[in-house]
Amino acid sequence: VQLQASGGGLVQAGGSLRLSCTVSGSIFSANALAWYRQAPGKQREWVARIFRGGSTNYADSVKGRFTISRDNGKNTVYLQMNSLKPEDTGVYYCNVMFQMTYWGQGTQVTVSS
Repeated sequence: VQLQASGGGLVQAGGSLRLSCTVSGSIFSANALAWYRQAPGKQREWVARIFRGGSTNYADSVKGRFTISRDNGKNTVYLQMNSLKPEDTGVYYCNVMFQMTYWGQGTQVTVSS
């Protein structure tokens, strides 16, 4: 299973970005898909998760600003990020959880103040 994340870039504070993560196989049976991020000098942290049934949960730091969604037909999970803040800067990683968990390579998000 391979994951390809895209959509990162440089944006001003208050702006928006949409990240995409396409999985090489079907995600229909995936238990969950998630986004994590890692800021420079910090540990990787969980951002958002979407479960097989469509329920979602979010880290408190992004709740109300970020939205995770999935398109099973396109084998893709998205992260819509609005009202971005400089502290949202980091490399964003996606993963998919079957019996094992698989990770993508990450996409850089930089939010300037």
